[in-house]
Amino acid sequence: MNGQATPPGSPRDAARARIAVLVERYRQVRARLEKRPALAERVRALADFQSRRLAETYADLRKEERHRAAIDFFLADLYGPQDLSERDRQMLAALDKLQRFLPAGALEALAGAFELHVLTLELDADTAAALASPSPLGMAEYAAAYRAAGRAADRLRQIELIADIGGLLDGLAHHPEIGLALRLSRAPARAAGYGELQDFLERGYRAFRAMDGAGDFLAAIDARERKLMSQISRMGGAG
Repeated sequence: MNGQATPPGSPRDAARARIAVLVERYRQVRARLEKRPALAERVRALADFQSRRLAETYADLRKEERHRAAIDFFLADLYGPQDLSERDRQMLAALDKLQRFLPAGALEALAGAFELHVLTLELDADTAAALASPSPLGMAEYAAAYRAAGRAADRLRQIELIADIGGLLDGLAHHPEIGLALRLSRAPARAAGYGELQDFLERGYRAFRAMDGAGDFLAAIDARERKLMSQISRMGGAG
């Protein structure tokens, strides 16, 4: 927040290095989709299917007022099918500016969200490429393509990232001064050209602060997503 140089090896420095590595992965997967419009269309269809599946999986939690904002944040900002191109563009453009305004924990959460988005896009591209047909897309078709794409370790990493990001945001939410810091950084963030990144952090902070403890919420996501992985694997074995 004070514009001072980042000490080597600090959390800010590590988050910045992590984002720099992710930039190249993001560019590679975007280039792949731009060269193959039919694949990009399948990725969109797959993302829509996953959005419906997630909404159904977590409908019970969304009914609870305590968890509603966090579920909406999870579905829309972390794991949803929405167009994140503006947030990604700002991430690339603001790489050298982010650490000047954001608390270290917020920068780490942002790096985690970027990794989650890049990894999800990579997995969706591989899964979409394995689809027998882009439509109709139901659980059986999705599961077959999911198994064909493989990458079990990366799918576990996807689940772990949710816990990592949620844990960071939960930690930030326990400190009212972080909320103040985010509010104070709002104008500089918009002036520097990364208002969408700032909005993402503020939505996450508010959602997790409203829960007053995210342990059960994050445990539920972890358990349900791991259960889905196991079920899909068993569907393959049943054939």
